[in-house]
Amino acid sequence: MKLISGKTIAADIRETLRQRIESLKEAEKRLPKLSVILVGDDPASATYVRNKERACAQTGILSETIRMSKDTTQQALLDVIYRLNADDTVDGILVQLPLPAHIEASEVLMAIEPGKDVDGFHPVNVGKMMTGMQALLPCTPKGVIRMLEAAGYDDLSGMRATVIGRSNIVGKPVAQLLLAKHATVTTVHSHTARIAEVCAEADIVVAAIGRPKLIGADWIKEGAIVIDVGINRDEHGKLCGDVDFEQVKDKAEAISPVPGGVGPMTIAMLLENTLEAYAEHEKGGRGHGSAAV
Repeated sequence: MKLISGKTIAADIRETLRQRIESLKEAEKRLPKLSVILVGDDPASATYVRNKERACAQTGILSETIRMSKDTTQQALLDVIYRLNADDTVDGILVQLPLPAHIEASEVLMAIEPGKDVDGFHPVNVGKMMTGMQALLPCTPKGVIRMLEAAGYDDLSGMRATVIGRSNIVGKPVAQLLLAKHATVTTVHSHTARIAEVCAEADIVVAAIGRPKLIGADWIKEGAIVIDVGINRDEHGKLCGDVDFEQVKDKAEAISPVPGGVGPMTIAMLLENTLEAYAEHEKGGRGHGSAAV
């Protein structure tokens, strides 16, 4: 069994980004900047934001966190986004989700300029991804693909991939990115009949359903590759994924752990997207997606 360590892969990516930014410093060029907006006092969101701040500091990306109260109006939040859209020193804008119930998240995300949408959620970037154009990709799905590549699974031609979950943030985009790698993709969800049987036919399983340890050995084909996107707490309060790791690890050819799997990759991809957005902005392509650095 091969362990696909997102923690290790993400560390390598962050080091590459750090070196690129160091070269910008040596050339006395403007540095990439990420602006994060945190609305309210959700403890989990605050932790995620601190992790992003720390990762930016480690790589040399400039960052700012704009903290707004839970009673902030939607218009006040939009006004901040419009200001950041117009700020030529800001390359990436991220609004930490979830937002308070009185704020319509879809309208807020739509307000972010696509070229600064480092979360990859804007419909312009989603549309470009779906049609195979260069775009800022959603961070977690992008991280899943990079994990597969780093583990030696690049060209997925002839392989059957099953994605468990159909969310707009993970399930749907990761299915599209697997298609772009030439896999034959099936998406299963809560309304899928005989879901375990369908999954057991797959060469690659990406679990993103949000149910602790739901996927046991009977869901996995011998020699399959398993990427666990889930972040849950088990009955003892211990962090775990959607996959029962102990049941599945000896049956899979390769598997990602939780913690230390997809989580670190998501932040690494956010940093990479910020640098990609920076490169496009420096070329004068602001508002038109992103290009590789």
